[in-house]
Amino acid sequence: MLEVQHSAPTAGGIFDRLDAEWAALCADAAVQAAVTDWLVTDRLASDVAAVTDAVTDSWVRSLGPAQLLAALRPRDGAMTDALTDAVLRALLRRAAGRDRSAALAARIVVQAMIPAAVRMTRGQVRPFGGRSFDDIGHMTVAALFEIACSGRIHTRPGRPAANLALDTLRHVCRELAADREERGEDLAAAEDLADSAPGPAETAEAWDIRAAAAAVGLHPAVAVSEAESSRARLELLELVLDAMETGTLSPADGRAIAWHYTAEPVTDTAAASRAGTTAGAWQRRRSRAVARLAASLQLRPAA
Repeated sequence: MLEVQHSAPTAGGIFDRLDAEWAALCADAAVQAAVTDWLVTDRLASDVAAVTDAVTDSWVRSLGPAQLLAALRPRDGAMTDALTDAVLRALLRRAAGRDRSAALAARIVVQAMIPAAVRMTRGQVRPFGGRSFDDIGHMTVAALFEIACSGRIHTRPGRPAANLALDTLRHVCRELAADREERGEDLAAAEDLADSAPGPAETAEAWDIRAAAAAVGLHPAVAVSEAESSRARLELLELVLDAMETGTLSPADGRAIAWHYTAEPVTDTAAASRAGTTAGAWQRRRSRAVARLAASLQLRPAA
């Protein structure tokens, strides 16, 4: 029976501890053998080996958790969306089991989703009166693990990573809302505080979000003002992009929201002219799109 060994915690916060634990998992021969068996059984071994430079005379034995992570986080664009989704779905199917290997599969899913978990954690940290980054990080990771094991994600249409991230965000928002209600904290003043100066990581993340938004026409103009870099604006764009990826919003729905909720909103008349419709129809589209986005993120009662 597979035993998943856990390394001793470090003082670097939840995500640093996960990375340290991951290094230990990658060095564990039992874990490597288990992952190799999964890939062979699921008929994914040759495809994963081909895109992770693991093809050698003994390439099957060289496949392990490190190659799985490389397949799930492609850096050079060589990995296809179809293969990425197939690998993640296979892991999620195994994570929904009841044996000890299910915990390992869920742990690999969590490691693959760490970049998304960091973004979600940053988005929920309040500069005044809220929980710390590490507190919310713990909550996010726990939600990711629980949802990965739930068996709900791999059966859904659409990209599994987007579905997993959306369910995790809903879970975290629900927990934080319950926590704030219980503690009676009034965080309204925090919403009016100016954003702190972003560091290099935040700047890179903001650039990625703006580039993705520009690619699908969510920016109302070619030039993006400094106001477009605000945290609230970037969070809105990220939510709209996620909703478009999962099929909750169409591209036109996304533009109807993004063009209106910006520092310099596009008027309904101007937006309708660009879209080839009437101002009234455009306004109705935006109202329906906002309702669908809100419904997808609304806080649901705990099961």
